[in-house]
Amino acid sequence: MQITAAEFKNRLGRYMDEAETDPVIVKKSGRAKSVLISSAMYETFLAYEDAYWASKAKRAEEDGYLVSKASEDLLESI
Repeated sequence: MQITAAEFKNRLGRYMDEAETDPVIVKKSGRAKSVLISSAMYETFLAYEDAYWASKAKRAEEDGYLVSKASEDLLESI
């Protein structure tokens, strides 16, 4: 669903209800400006982001990334 910023302002309650099932794209000056999503969808996005960065950290460690203490020790030994 796409709406104008003015319409969003005037009917906030309606669009909060709509966002429970579908994202609401708010346009200003004809361009997408914001997206209203449900708190459940937001939590899902946060969980995906956490999982992504956790997998990146795990891979970095597997590839030989040094943890902070090991990095400090290595730099001090040089």
